[in-house]
Amino acid sequence: MNLVILSRNPALYSTQSLARAARRKHHYVRIIDYNNCDLIIEENNLIVSYHGQVLEDIDAIIPRIGASYTNYGAAVIRQFEEKGIYTTLSSAALLKARDKLSCSQLLAAKGLAVPKTIVSNNSIIYEHLLNNFQEDKVVIKLINGTHGIGVILADKATQAGSILEAFNKSKQKSMIQEFISESKGSDIRIFVVDGEVVGSMKRQAREGEFRSNLHRGGSSKVEPISEIEKDVALKAVKYLGLKIAGVDMLRSKRGPLILEVNASPGLEGIETTTRIDIAGKIISYIEKTIAI
Repeated sequence: MNLVILSRNPALYSTQSLARAARRKHHYVRIIDYNNCDLIIEENNLIVSYHGQVLEDIDAIIPRIGASYTNYGAAVIRQFEEKGIYTTLSSAALLKARDKLSCSQLLAAKGLAVPKTIVSNNSIIYEHLLNNFQEDKVVIKLINGTHGIGVILADKATQAGSILEAFNKSKQKSMIQEFISESKGSDIRIFVVDGEVVGSMKRQAREGEFRSNLHRGGSSKVEPISEIEKDVALKAVKYLGLKIAGVDMLRSKRGPLILEVNASPGLEGIETTTRIDIAGKIISYIEKTIAI
């Protein structure tokens, strides 16, 4: 197959892991910076050009779209989609999953449990809204943040109100979420490929930190998951229209709560922790799909 990995940085672990897995199976693979792709659009003729060269004869693309480039990345994916080229991540699914608010809305509407969340642009009633939470502590998140950036733990209502007001005045979209104390700074990452759980790990925040992201200094270990957690993860991925995803959830007193569904999950943490060749499974999934 002729494969294209859409990635801004060819040196990233995930990009290199996918490229190696593809080449091990004797596929031709190119790494293309999607932000430098030019989209030429005219009737019955959609062209993707890269540094002046038209990209042709491609069997499938593997998008690795960074949060800062979501909209243009989605546009590039859509151009390939409309040309009939297979993609492991659709433009619609990327946009749906990347927005934390719309993702939570969709999953909750489908009956999947998420931490209680409130969104408002009305700073006058922040204090009233905070009364909806049983605990004094709440988590405030930027809606489009990644890697734990823009996630703040407020210890009391007055502090939360000040943070929300600051985000509001700087025109940063944020949301208030309940703090799940029993998770003790840990979460579960479940990696799904083509409707199958291929790996899972527990991430633990470092001492004095509540964010468990590995980018924030957290640690990880292999973690078995329950049938309920597996079912919740697979349903979440299905509802969002994803084929490859990392589902992050908290273990709470009332069962698993979905924190986030990552449409372009990193491979370094899950592969180095579980020692599973996730990239190879992704390439096998593409081979099976293209063959059909």
